[in-house]
Amino acid sequence: MAKIITVTSGKGGVGKTTTTAALGAALARTGDKVVVVDFDVGLRNLDLIMGAERRVVYDFVNVIQGDARLPQALIKDKRLDSLFLLPASQTRDKDALTEEGVDKVIEDLSRHFDWVICDSPAGIERGATLAMRHADIAVVVTNPEVSSVRDSDRIVGILDSKTLKAERGETVDKRLLLTRYDAVRAARGDMLKTEDVLDILSLPLLGIVPESPDVLRASNFGVPVSIHDPDSAPARAYNDAARRLKGEDLAVEVPKQKLGLFGKFLRRAA
Repeated sequence: MAKIITVTSGKGGVGKTTTTAALGAALARTGDKVVVVDFDVGLRNLDLIMGAERRVVYDFVNVIQGDARLPQALIKDKRLDSLFLLPASQTRDKDALTEEGVDKVIEDLSRHFDWVICDSPAGIERGATLAMRHADIAVVVTNPEVSSVRDSDRIVGILDSKTLKAERGETVDKRLLLTRYDAVRAARGDMLKTEDVLDILSLPLLGIVPESPDVLRASNFGVPVSIHDPDSAPARAYNDAARRLKGEDLAVEVPKQKLGLFGKFLRRAA
């Protein structure tokens, strides 16, 4: 049976879809069979990040409503044979996702994949709670900003009360992924430091993804950032995060401030 991961946050724009694609690709590179599922009905961005927007014929809602079988809606990745996408619908509203329908799809996927990664909409509306419902692991994505961290704290409360595990008296394994971290701004006090975020949320740290143009560049090419340029700082952060999900004990490195030419000259002079 698959491990089910929900990538979630309280605030939009923190990098959930980028994270879903990047973790999915990183896990698939290890040989595991992975499916990423877009729960953001009405918007549908995961197919763009995966470079599969032209291949969408059937979607998640079509499967739930019986218009297509699950294998017809699954899209195989162009680069990795063990990575698949179940896209969301752009033409329906979020009420098209039913609890019974989601239960059946997740159950079917769990029988055929090692990992099922659910890309949740932001916030606490229906699509988000359905995306969290089956989670074994929740990756809580947040930026080092007060509003983002505060909203993520609310998501933690929902994970502890509205999931199947919570109904059984169990606990979802929650991990914190800090994205768009800028060491220079953190040092200036323009954003929260890592220790501040950890103090507020009290979650194990899965990884820290630095602010980088590599993320946008990969998205524009329709390639998950973890495989677009494996040597880039964001790719290394996501690939290490995937290794931690698989149980490896890797230390999390806080991205350091990059010195400009003048800064390097001063350091040498000192």
